[in-house]
This record gives sequence, structure tokens and C-alpha cells, in this order.
Amino acid sequence: MADRVPLDFDPPVRQIRALLFGITDDHLTAPTPCPAWSVGDLLDHLMGLCWAFTQAAQKKTDPGTDSAPPQPSAANLNRHWRSRLPVVLEDLATAWRQPTAWEGTASAGGVTMPAAAMGTVAVNELIMHGWDLARATGQEYAADPRTLEQLIEFLSQGPAEGTPGLFGPVVPVDDEATLLEQAVGLAGRDPHWRPVTAPH
Repeated sequence: MADRVPLDFDPPVRQIRALLFGITDDHLTAPTPCPAWSVGDLLDHLMGLCWAFTQAAQKKTDPGTDSAPPQPSAANLNRHWRSRLPVVLEDLATAWRQPTAWEGTASAGGVTMPAAAMGTVAVNELIMHGWDLARATGQEYAADPRTLEQLIEFLSQGPAEGTPGLFGPVVPVDDEATLLEQAVGLAGRDPHWRPVTAPH
């Protein structure tokens, strides 16, 4: 069914689910490429964004979908995140497999936009935060080249100074940068970011 919709959520969802096995409790306080966010903060953000983008795909307007999300915090992370996050990731992928999810408009986090753009933002969030988690926890990360090409085209349309609350200022990359490095740079991240100290 993924061939009937513009983007396939399954690969980035599988990537994040695989990364979760490599995240220890010691990692939760480790820094990530997202300024001021720890791994625990990022996991809390993933829990919230999965719910919000699932609601958006289903065209639901339940309380919370029409307002900006709270600042992510490890203090608010569901203590059962290891079992809950894979479930909400699958719910997200399932919701966006439906062609109707990509039609009309959709709302999430206090923002309403064409549903096709919302779906693209959601896939971008999964790939970027998957990369964030991999870098923060010393794991490998890869993304589908066809998806990356679509994200690069989408991200290239944004302002170089970034979009507050969504993307940081564009980080230039060299001519030999991979597709993933190009996308990461356009989303406002340093493709060469590494934690100063890696947890063991």
C-alpha cells in the first residue's frame, strides 16, 4: 500500500525501533545533536510527535492537536517508553499508509497545512530524530535514498536562516556530501556532530 502514497513511513519507523535496542538507561542523560536536548528529552519528543502526526493523518481534532506541544522533557518520558514507543511508531506508520491521510489539510502542534506537506514533515522528523538518536548513542544510521531525495527537495524550499521551532539555520556541506548529510545539513544539523563523551 505504501506505493499508493507519496512517502513510506515504514523504513524510518523500523530504523528507530532498531535503535531503541541500543539505548541504555545511561544514555538518557547524554547530549544529542538537538541543542539542549538529552536523549531522554528526544524520546519524550518522539512519543508526542508520533501521537500528534497520527491524529493529523486521521484528521482528528482532539484536545491537544490544535495547540503547540509542550517542551520535551525526560522528566515527562513515559516510564514504559521501551514498550510504548514501538507501538505509537507503528500507529503512525499505519495511519499514513491510508491515501486519505495525504488529502486535504491536516493539523498538528497548532499548525495547519496541506496534508501532503504534513506527511513530509512527519517523515522528516522521523529520519532526523532517528539520526539524532543514532549519533547520540553511537549507533549506525541509514535512510532510503529515494526518501532522502524527496526530503532534500522539500527542505531546500525553506529559508536558509531556518524555521523557528522546526528547523535550525542551514549547515553548509561539501560537494561530496552524501544524501543523508545533505538532508541533515538542510535541517539545521551538523552532519559531523559527535558527543564529546560517549556513554558506555
